[in-house]
Amino acid sequence: MHVERCPNKQKSALYHIPISVYDVPMARTATTTDAFNAVAEAGRRQLLEALGDGEATVGELVDRLGFTQPQVSKHLGVLRAVDLVSVRVDGRHRWYRVNGPALKPVHDWVRAFEHTWNARLDRLDDLLAELQTTEETP
Repeated sequence: MHVERCPNKQKSALYHIPISVYDVPMARTATTTDAFNAVAEAGRRQLLEALGDGEATVGELVDRLGFTQPQVSKHLGVLRAVDLVSVRVDGRHRWYRVNGPALKPVHDWVRAFEHTWNARLDRLDDLLAELQTTEETP
């Protein structure tokens, strides 16, 4: 680490520490550890949506999403590693499909918030209705 005494501060205890000292890479969880990490990336969520409840080849997904072939292949690799996508080989074609049961942990986690958000939206509806009534009465 390179530390310099600040110029013009002869009696001060101020030191200049280069910003590079603080630029330390942070550890990241691998995207292939579980479904939550895999779907954290927007491109993979788009890919799951593009697959929907059917099957598609890499080429079809490239056309649907406008991604490059390497991008689609990389995302499919991550999704396959956590079993969110399965593949069926038919001759020279590989057909990909969503493995719904593997998404259940994500669904269950999100569903835990459903009651809270519905209650908040109901309160907002009530408030808006009250404000409209207040505006309409002179």
